Amino acid sequence: MVDAIVIERRFRGPPDSGNGGWTSGALASTLGMPAEVTLRRPPPLDVPLEVRRSGDRAVLLHGGEVVAEAVPDDGELEWPPFVPPEEAAAATERYAGHREHMFPSCFTCGTGRAEGDGLRIFAGPVAGADRLVAAIWVPSAADAGADGLLPAPIVWAALDCPSVWPWLGDGTVALLGRMTARVERTPTAGAPYVVVGQGTGSEGRKRFGAAAIYGPDGTRHAVSRTTWITVGG
Repeated sequence: MVDAIVIERRFRGPPDSGNGGWTSGALASTLGMPAEVTLRRPPPLDVPLEVRRSGDRAVLLHGGEVVAEAVPDDGELEWPPFVPPEEAAAATERYAGHREHMFPSCFTCGTGRAEGDGLRIFAGPVAGADRLVAAIWVPSAADAGADGLLPAPIVWAALDCPSVWPWLGDGTVALLGRMTARVERTPTAGAPYVVVGQGTGSEGRKRFGAAAIYGPDGTRHAVSRTTWITVGG
C-alpha cells in the first residue's frame, strides 16, 4: 500500500505546486477504483506527502493539513465529441497559450516545456464549435512504463488542462478544484491521440469542464469531469 506520494518538480502546474491532474491521478490510484478527487490546497513539490486511508476514502496530507482527498466515484461521465485528427491539428495552431500563458511551465499544457519533459498538449478552439478545444498528442516514452503504457497520473494530467482551456484566453486564471476520471483503454507511448476539452457550464467563480482522449479512429480511451475555480480579477 502506498503511504506517501512525492510530486517531483517536473510534475508542476503553477511554478511552485503540483499539477492538479497528476496529483489527482496519483491519489486516485491508491484507491484502486474510479475516484473523485478534491484539491484542498496547492500540492507541495519535492516533499513526501502522507497518504492516509480510511475505508474507501484516501487523504493526502502535508504537515497535518489536507492537500487532497479521494472518494469512489463510478457514476456516469459525459464527454466531449470526437474531433477528427486533421481538425485537431488545425485547432492546435489556434491554441490561446501560444499568445499568452498563465503557467508556461505547466506539465500538461505549458509552452515552456520541452519535448519529452512536458506533455505539450496545446488544445485550441475547434472551428465552428462553442467552447470546444482539441489537440494532437503523441505521448513520450519518458512518461511510460517499461511496457510502453502510461501510468494513471500521466493520463489524468492529460485530461486536466484541456477541460479548462475552453474558458481561457481572455486573461482568466483558474485552478483545478475537483476532478473525476476514468481510463477505459490505457494510452501507449509513441501512438497519436486526439485530446478534446469542452466547457460544460459555469456558476459564480466555478467553471465546469470535460475532456476525453481518443485514438485517431475515434476509439475512446479516457474521460474526465472537472471543476475549476477562477482566481484574481
